[in-house]
Amino acid sequence: MPLTISSAFDAGNIRVVKQQGDTFDLEIVADHMSDFYQWFYFRVAGKAGDDATLRITNCAGSAYPNGWPDYKGVMSFDREEWFRIDDTSYADGVLTMSFTMPTDVVWVAYFAPYSMERHHDLVTQTAAIDGVEYRSLGKSLDGQDLDCLTIGEGPLSVWLYARQHPGESMAEWWMEGALERLTDEDDPVARVLRKECTFNIVPNMNPDGSRRGHLRTNAVGVNLNREWHAPSAEKSPEVLYVRNAMDETGVDFAMDVHGDEAIPANFLAGFEGIPSITEGQQKLFGLFGETLERLSPDFQRSQGYEVAKPGQANMSMSTTQLAERYGCVSMTLEMPFKDNFDLPDEVYGWSPQRSKYLASSCLDALHAILPELKQAKTARGTAKREKADA
Repeated sequence: MPLTISSAFDAGNIRVVKQQGDTFDLEIVADHMSDFYQWFYFRVAGKAGDDATLRITNCAGSAYPNGWPDYKGVMSFDREEWFRIDDTSYADGVLTMSFTMPTDVVWVAYFAPYSMERHHDLVTQTAAIDGVEYRSLGKSLDGQDLDCLTIGEGPLSVWLYARQHPGESMAEWWMEGALERLTDEDDPVARVLRKECTFNIVPNMNPDGSRRGHLRTNAVGVNLNREWHAPSAEKSPEVLYVRNAMDETGVDFAMDVHGDEAIPANFLAGFEGIPSITEGQQKLFGLFGETLERLSPDFQRSQGYEVAKPGQANMSMSTTQLAERYGCVSMTLEMPFKDNFDLPDEVYGWSPQRSKYLASSCLDALHAILPELKQAKTARGTAKREKADA
């Protein structure tokens, strides 16, 4: 039986250009109505013991070509455990992955996928837990629900949201870890967090792009994380509905969860450069990062994005828009597609399980700064009243 490749399934993405024996030339398909591409996910079928060589030939024109050096693809034969393809190389714009088939059917991806079917399982199982409330914030352009789970009854309004960029699937693995931790009735940290905070959690902000196998955009090729200044029902209803819900609750703390193709580390990006930035916001952001670095060996603060200069923040992004709009502390968490090179794992690289552990550490860090968050909320309330009385 000759080897065959297919990707006509939830989150699948690849095009077969040429097959010669056990060697395939492949191309990643660009997001619909967009030039972005980098995410791939497909199935290889044949016989156990067959050799396979897969050449993705259009990597040089991808969204982030710096993501390919030192990168290793992932493979699974049960779609539960995803391990790195050791014989992965990149040269002259071509990513080559070679292996011997461990079973008759294997799955290959850019990172461990988080399908919409798994998303539905996560939402359904979490919503069934006592103390969890579910609501749909609205419909995507493809008619999918924007699922939101509310946990806790405290005065601090916390928003956690992920997968604005659907190909960054580690973000929803992080969400799975956060939801498991927050709904653990025996966990003392979770109990305090539920008492002090009300969590609104959107595990997947881009269900259309996720199902379509996109890297970065929704059903009409729009990058949702460039829409927060002026979202529209025609182009970015996902952002519009989430931001409207945030307006109803207010925001004291927000985390936008992502993945970064090139940087082999976990890091935070903040809101430096927004017009109304305060010393209190900056201190809270710094305190959270310092605390998380102390709690998790997988987190660091030496690598990351360039910090915006005063007044030069990109206000179309969620982290900056929320910090300006609500006076809160907000942040973007980035996780690697490659590995954390400071603490490498040769078998799995950065993985779903490590993403879930990092989520747990983030909740520990949030717990640790609760006194400062409460003080900041009180100070904002006082300032608002004084402004109204003036």
